[in-house]
Amino acid sequence: MGGAIKAEFRKFFTTRMWWGMAIGVFVAGALLAVFFALVVAGSTGQGRNGGGGGRPIPDLSNTAMVSTVYTGGLSTAYLLTLVVGVMAIGSEYRHMTITSTFLSTPKRVRVMLAKVTSLLGIGAFYGVVFLLGSVGVGAATIAAKGFSPLPEVGPITRTLALSLLVLGLWSLIGLGAGILIPNQVAAILIAVGAAWIVEPLLAFGLAFASWGRPVVPYLPSQATTAMVGQINSNPDVHQLSWWAGALVLVAYAAVLASIGSLLTVHRDVT
Repeated sequence: MGGAIKAEFRKFFTTRMWWGMAIGVFVAGALLAVFFALVVAGSTGQGRNGGGGGRPIPDLSNTAMVSTVYTGGLSTAYLLTLVVGVMAIGSEYRHMTITSTFLSTPKRVRVMLAKVTSLLGIGAFYGVVFLLGSVGVGAATIAAKGFSPLPEVGPITRTLALSLLVLGLWSLIGLGAGILIPNQVAAILIAVGAAWIVEPLLAFGLAFASWGRPVVPYLPSQATTAMVGQINSNPDVHQLSWWAGALVLVAYAAVLASIGSLLTVHRDVT
């Protein structure tokens, strides 16, 4: 089992894709941390000072706002790890290396367990890269504005730790999508399109219906938002607690990865 896991890590880190993704994750974390710290937290057009009649936006003395600064780029980062998950299996079928993979490790269940384990590790690695960018730049920006980068150590530390898990879980969702859609290019386009465009539009539409609002918090991106303690952008929709959001996202990853693994175990790859 250990050899199979090492092989999966070697497949990934011997390509140029890993450092290209790392740059993208780091830049997303850093740039969006600055955006949330300077623009969102500094906005006065939402009724914070009694004008506009909108919903108040907390300033940087608020723990939730600081957490939002540090995780503002997470939605971009998890799209990248989603792509990594798709390619973990999609590239095997595209380049016809899946046969040699199963020949070197005849027990397919072991291969799939190795892929799941390695993707969680790769997701955690990108989580560290993301936090280096978001926390490093975000904390410096918050401090420059005269606020504490850690207003509450416990909740923010929990948020940062859960960010590592988020990226690993989204890579498993990508693994499931890559197996369910054998064509790698189509799988990437559909998975990213569903997560980036379709799901936000679906959440937006459901929020207008009384029967749809209870469904919105259980969508993957909404569960992710709750998991890392970001500020809810829609006050009409109830946000899950962080642990409930974590359970929902784990359920999505487990179901998709399990279905995909079962299909791979029984699929003819000749």
